[in-house]
Amino acid sequence: MKKLITKVALGALLVTSGSYAANLAGCVGCHGADFEKEAMGKSKVVKDMTKDEIIKALKGYKDGSYGGAMKTLMKGQVASLDDAGIEAVAAAIKGAKTKATAPKSKEETPATEKKASHFDLNANASDKKRIDTEELSHKKTVTEEELGLRKTNLYNEDDAQGNKTDYSRPAPGASTKFERAYRDAPPMIPHSVEGLLPITISNNQCVSCHMPAVAKSMGATPISETHFTNYRPDVSMKGNDVIKEGKIVGKELANSSDILIAKAKKSDKLYAGRFNCSQCHAPQSKTKTDVANTFRPDFGNDTQKAHSNLLNTINEGVK
Repeated sequence: MKKLITKVALGALLVTSGSYAANLAGCVGCHGADFEKEAMGKSKVVKDMTKDEIIKALKGYKDGSYGGAMKTLMKGQVASLDDAGIEAVAAAIKGAKTKATAPKSKEETPATEKKASHFDLNANASDKKRIDTEELSHKKTVTEEELGLRKTNLYNEDDAQGNKTDYSRPAPGASTKFERAYRDAPPMIPHSVEGLLPITISNNQCVSCHMPAVAKSMGATPISETHFTNYRPDVSMKGNDVIKEGKIVGKELANSSDILIAKAKKSDKLYAGRFNCSQCHAPQSKTKTDVANTFRPDFGNDTQKAHSNLLNTINEGVK
């Protein structure tokens, strides 16, 4: 598992081997645009460190002689750097500004989010007063403005403007988690993803904090056991026959839908089909919805508002 982290999580501090041109875009998500933040609320403020102190720290992370809670994470980030690369990164940190890749707006955290351990995504969209106001069934006449989603004159585009989406969030380690939108829903990303996306085959910074081996020390949610499990059926060819889960398709097996659930194959490595985290886990935007949301999730119990039981109930309802 630690080997996987070292191989995959190289994105936060990348340096090209030929020119040692440091790319600091991956650092801003945790350290801030000018390295003014305590990463995950645990690290030193890098902007207050000298170049020599930064070099010493990076070399220490690489050989394991430096660091506390961030040690495992940072070892992966500097694994590909030689001494010249580390010096280039330190020089870039002290000399370069990365504001072009960092959020400018100040985080506007709802008061309810500061107090609660989990933030209800549907609280404003599902406000009863708003739903009652927008309900049209009790009205004798409905104007075109009320009928349209944009609530403006349907014959004039001058005043029709959508709400600007705001993805600004606190830094990783400083955010409040969201309740799941519905039972076993993929949780939304509660923190800033500046410099963390896109995920590529050689750069997945999510695993640096969320792999089970390091998640607790980083204050992060560990990756679910389902993400280390392959549920896809084994498929092979035998002559002209397609074999799925040991059965011939079209003869012993009518089609793939006849396989209720393929035999789960567990591993200690992150399954390749789950590698692209942002394919399911998306940043949550802050915006006013065009219409009220009458959906009410049935979690079964309060625990499932914040935790999934998918691994144990994946066959629930399947006959």
